[in-house]
Formats: sequence, C-alpha cells, structure tokens
Amino acid sequence: MGMLDGEHAIVTGGASGIGRATARRMVEEGATVAVIDVDAAEELTAEQGILSFVADVRDPEACTRAITDAADALGGLTVLFNNAGVGAAMPLHKYSDAEWSRLLDVNLAGTFHGIRAAVPLMREQGGSIVNHASVSGVRPTRFEGPYSAAKAGVISLTMDAALEYAPKIRVNCVSPGLVETKLTAVVLGDPGLRAKIEEATPLGRIGTPDDVANLVVFLASPLASYITGQSVVIDGGSVLPNPQADAILQWFVQPH
Repeated sequence: MGMLDGEHAIVTGGASGIGRATARRMVEEGATVAVIDVDAAEELTAEQGILSFVADVRDPEACTRAITDAADALGGLTVLFNNAGVGAAMPLHKYSDAEWSRLLDVNLAGTFHGIRAAVPLMREQGGSIVNHASVSGVRPTRFEGPYSAAKAGVISLTMDAALEYAPKIRVNCVSPGLVETKLTAVVLGDPGLRAKIEEATPLGRIGTPDDVANLVVFLASPLASYITGQSVVIDGGSVLPNPQADAILQWFVQPH
C-alpha cells in the first residue's frame, strides 16, 4: 500500500524541478495526479499517466479553471501542492515595478489563487494543501527582497488557511533551502562554489527535488494527520550556524 492510496492530487508548476519530482512520487505512493504549468508536461503524461493542464497561476480565472478541470478529470481533489514559483537576485533598489509584481504575483498571489480554487472542492470530503514557501521566507536573504517577502507571505497565508479550514482541510508549507534544479545549475556548476556551500551545510550536501518531494508526500499523507499550519524547513541545517556565536565559542573551546 502507498502513502497516498486513493488520493486525487494536483501539483502546480509540475512540469519540472520539485513539482515534477513530487508528481512522480505521488503516483508511486498510489495517488492519481494532474499537473498545472505554463508548459505542458507531456513526458510525465507519457511515462506515468499524469494529466497535464496548461495555465499561469498569476491569472486567477485560468488557475481556477485549470484546477476545476483537473479535479473533474481526476474524479475529485484531496491534495493540492501549490508549487509554482519564480525567483530573482539583485540589490533591492534595482528591482523594477514589473519584476516586483512578477515575483509577488507568481509566488504569493499564485498560491492564494490555488487555495481559493481548491477549498470549495475539498470542503465536503476534506483534504490537504501543501504550499511551497522557502527558507528565505523564514530568514530573508540578501538580494532576494521581493522573493523573501512573497515567501514570508506564503507562510502567513498557510497559517491563516489552516485556521480557517480546519478540521476538514489541513494546510502546511515546505520551506526548502538550496535545491539542485535547472534553475540553480548555473551556480552549482561552479565546483569551487559548490564545495563551499556543501562545507557550510551541516548535512554536507545540496538538497535534491526528491528530498522535498518526500516531505510533501508525508505532509499530504495520513501520517501527518495531526499536523497543520506548519512551515517545515528542509535545508540540510544550512540556517543553523550562527557566525557570531560560532566564532566566539570556537575561540573558547580551542586551545590557545
């Protein structure tokens, strides 16, 4: 038996990266799955029978229509992974209005659109919503001001939805650190930089899409039946070090 036997799941941003890995893991755990993305997920459809719908989560009508159509095709909706997202990096004062809006619209408004469309389809039978936040929403990172703000908003929205829709619908979010995807390949392809990141990460490696997919599946499964309103950080311990305290305490414990 799988962890998601009998579940009907939708993954936004499911054509690549974390969304793609999660859709596959959900199928492996017994769910029937549809993905929604700005790009068609034809390979997933051919390989695993995952349904593919094309929509931009920034467009509220298109997002609602895609989620409704996907739920109809699946025979219901019990799990939603609001995964679609985009990022950017530059000094805060250099962000244009258009770029600010793009980051907020995809990451935060897109998550809201997903929740709003899914709740009426879940309220009677219950279900689980998992939102994709970020460790940057827990601890803001330099040069990612709009992205960090949007992801902090996702965490707050998650807690609000958990309060409003309990006990029928559980709502949680995952907050990944650095994950190896096509989007991060440009920096992780530098051996020196990669080694520096791995050395600074307590678990000694970069996260993978499957790492996050496993967490999403857990949160959507009956194993997490008493968990709601939580932001679960999955970063290999990367935000644990404290440069000030670490330097002082190392001075005390090392022989002089």
